[in-house]
Amino acid sequence: MATSASAQLSKVVKRQYMELPQGDNVQAMYIWIDGTGEGLRCKTRTLDSEPKSIEDLPEWNFDGSSTYQSEGSNSDMYLIPSAMFRDPFRKDPNKLVLCEVLKYNRKPAETNHRHTCKKIMEIIDQQIPWFGMEQEYTILGTDGHPFGWPSNGFPGPQGPYYCGVGADKAYGRDIVEAHYRACLYAGVKICGTNAEVMPAQWEFQIGPCEGISMGDHLWVARFILHRVCEDFGVVASFDPKPIPGNWNGAGCHTNFSTKEMREDGGLKCIEECIDKLGKRHNYHIRAYDPKGGLDNARRLTGHHETSNIHEFSAGVANRGASIRIPRTVGQEKKGYFEDRRPSANCDPYAVTEALIRTCLLDEGGDEPVDY
Repeated sequence: MATSASAQLSKVVKRQYMELPQGDNVQAMYIWIDGTGEGLRCKTRTLDSEPKSIEDLPEWNFDGSSTYQSEGSNSDMYLIPSAMFRDPFRKDPNKLVLCEVLKYNRKPAETNHRHTCKKIMEIIDQQIPWFGMEQEYTILGTDGHPFGWPSNGFPGPQGPYYCGVGADKAYGRDIVEAHYRACLYAGVKICGTNAEVMPAQWEFQIGPCEGISMGDHLWVARFILHRVCEDFGVVASFDPKPIPGNWNGAGCHTNFSTKEMREDGGLKCIEECIDKLGKRHNYHIRAYDPKGGLDNARRLTGHHETSNIHEFSAGVANRGASIRIPRTVGQEKKGYFEDRRPSANCDPYAVTEALIRTCLLDEGGDEPVDY
């Protein structure tokens, strides 16, 4: 199994430095989304004291020409602190700081979907939108080969791996356990995890989160996963179809509800939302992966627990549909629905914004409305 050279460095030697006192100083790791719309970048600065809120964190800048976000002749981009978490790698009082990216003219960068998402969430905040996102991912060696798979072949066919236990069924559980605990320490709203259908594929769930916090918590959970995998010398892939053929892809199923849906008789509101979503299928497909639907086309084939990318469908307890209404929701006539179309590498800000625009702001057509 190909692992990184960094993973071979002595962690015992590193620990003696990490245990040195740091005085009143605090290390703040600023995190942002790069120009690909799915890659994450980070860098650290020293603060004189522990920040208690976002307002205590200074703006910063970086070279956008090295992150696919600007040209070298005008490369300064601004980092605007937006959400703060405890740092599970350096531990308290150090912080992880998720940032929005602004261009030289203080306008949002092309892949800064948080900016408009926040505006949309503020319009409908009285409806108290809740989200929960199920993030699937695949653990790969540094050579791109799935972790634990035979070097010149394939493991046994799918069947025993989903929620599996045992060395021949669960590949890479140490990473999953480390990530889970690191998220809890950081204050990320992680609510569960499980092994997935394809060996070396796993899932964690984030939520319930209200409004803009859904995107904040999922992006930081992804960052923590990348850092945990870095320590173990392997790679976390959010590719929606990492292995072609008779193997499950990876999605980011998104569960959504409003106050009205969660109250008695809320099923009527859920069904109305599904009707609106059916009339705007193409808009959502474009919003549900960073390449405007091209990545998801490899995954949404109508096989391996997916719907066909060209068709919209909905059903109770149907994992082959675009929208699934859970069995308990159908019985209790209230609750939430699950949009199974978003890809594993989707931007949660774009996904949650699209759901609000269509379901609560009654938008139609292929383009978003400017408010």
